[in-house]
Amino acid sequence: MKAIKAHAYGNDFLLIRSADVPAGNDRPGLVRAACDRHTGLGADGVLFVDEGPDGAAMALLNADGSPSEVSGNGVRCIAAWLARNRRLSPGARLIIETGAGPKALTLIAEEDGRFTFRASMGQPTELARVTLKVRDELIDTVTMRVGNPQCVVLGPATPERLGTIGRDLATHPHFAEGTNVELAELESPDRVRILIWERGVGPTSSSGTGTCAAAVAAVTFGGASRTLDVVAPGGTQRVEWNAAGLWLTGSATVVAEMDWLIG
Repeated sequence: MKAIKAHAYGNDFLLIRSADVPAGNDRPGLVRAACDRHTGLGADGVLFVDEGPDGAAMALLNADGSPSEVSGNGVRCIAAWLARNRRLSPGARLIIETGAGPKALTLIAEEDGRFTFRASMGQPTELARVTLKVRDELIDTVTMRVGNPQCVVLGPATPERLGTIGRDLATHPHFAEGTNVELAELESPDRVRILIWERGVGPTSSSGTGTCAAAVAAVTFGGASRTLDVVAPGGTQRVEWNAAGLWLTGSATVVAEMDWLIG
């Protein structure tokens, strides 16, 4: 099976054309095998792609085989693959259809195979402040949807804290479908540092929708400016939040095209 490997700040995906998957195939099982970092190709998830003239449609399964509505980094990985194959120039526009609706991306720049896009991510919805109990601790959280469910904890963002509460929040009964979790520490009005526990994956180096969610929480409840940099372990993305919605600027790189010898 043909597969493309791409990443955005270390948040990595396998892109597989839907047409290449045999009818009746166990997709969750295929994804778990492909994403295994020791016996498979290794990734945080698989994007099943149907290419079209204006862009592509995608369906995302996380590394554990569970479905996800959208990935901000994932749509950019698809866009980078398309831009590379089509030799697009800055200013080109692509539409990626997702389970959370269409996402429009504009190519800003390309340098050494690294494609930078500004993407329209829509408005956050269901924004609320919720106190949740985890291991006998009451935690003040900011919950919302950025196409997918998000739970942001404002305050110190340390690996120890993420390891203590990340999994429990991601699978908390409050979230019927599970949730992505971000610890977000406001360093200045225009800079937030985050750590991420992604639903169906675990700790990841970056998350596009998580970056957007952290920015929304910092603006709404932390006094941050509406244009800010969000720093994750894998790198920095910029978020703008205005009347038209959330705009996410960041890069993605295609690293391999390969044949997966699945037997």
